[in-house]
Amino acid sequence: MKFRFVQEYRGTFRVGMMCRVLKVSRSGYYAWQRRQPSRREVEDQALVDRIRVIHAQSRETYGSPRIHRALRDDAIRVGRKRVARLMRWEGLSGCSAQRFKRTATVRAELPAPGNLLDGDFSSRSPNRVWVGDVTQIRTREGWLFLAVLLDLFSRKVVGYATSPNPRQRLVLEALEAAVAARHPEPGLIHHTDRGGIYFSTEYQGRLDDYEMQCSASKPGRCVDNAVAESFFHTLKTEWLYHFDFYTKEEARLAIFDYVETFYKPSRLHSTLDYRSPNEYERMKTAA
Repeated sequence: MKFRFVQEYRGTFRVGMMCRVLKVSRSGYYAWQRRQPSRREVEDQALVDRIRVIHAQSRETYGSPRIHRALRDDAIRVGRKRVARLMRWEGLSGCSAQRFKRTATVRAELPAPGNLLDGDFSSRSPNRVWVGDVTQIRTREGWLFLAVLLDLFSRKVVGYATSPNPRQRLVLEALEAAVAARHPEPGLIHHTDRGGIYFSTEYQGRLDDYEMQCSASKPGRCVDNAVAESFFHTLKTEWLYHFDFYTKEEARLAIFDYVETFYKPSRLHSTLDYRSPNEYERMKTAA
């Protein structure tokens, strides 16, 4: 692999210098250059070519576990350690998880309902449990606020909305978008944190109109809404943090692009047996 690196970059750097840095002999490199590549090296090169394609299609977000699963889906049998090794040599990596300081606003005085999920973030079928939350995205024009609703069955974003202000209209638009797209039956559990905009008279009245059961995290426990928190973490580290948005409209379009053209149809989830939300729903509902 070191000799292949020297071969690839010989037009950019001097061969002798690269051999010294990589701690290989120049004579060994020229001997390697004259011989025919081994079967293993040919296979590695073919794997690297495919890994690069998958990595680019993932918008450079996938690490070795998701690359390995994508190769398996392509009927390519290869070990995960080999994939990780080849990615290291090629300088390919996924988006590293960043540590976030989690904060929670305790609103124990709100007449919020109990936590119907009680830490169970699974669902046996679509449109049984939705989870929602609101986050903010920095732009040079100021904050853009994003409200989402996700289906726990497939982790699919079923409704979302953006606004320059975190007002009631924002979460109502996300709810209406989800209902229009999914047409849920009565009895769906609607779970959020204890943010005040979710417990306004108008929002609660809309939930009653749709015959949804309202559920809320306990005061000060953001882990009670872990799936929504996880989605925001994924959205930001894999996509939004790679941009410096000048306007709120730029941020809004970037959110649309990520959710509609990558996250729902393509992004692999470990909790879904490395399927995308759309593929998981098709597979499970067709069974």
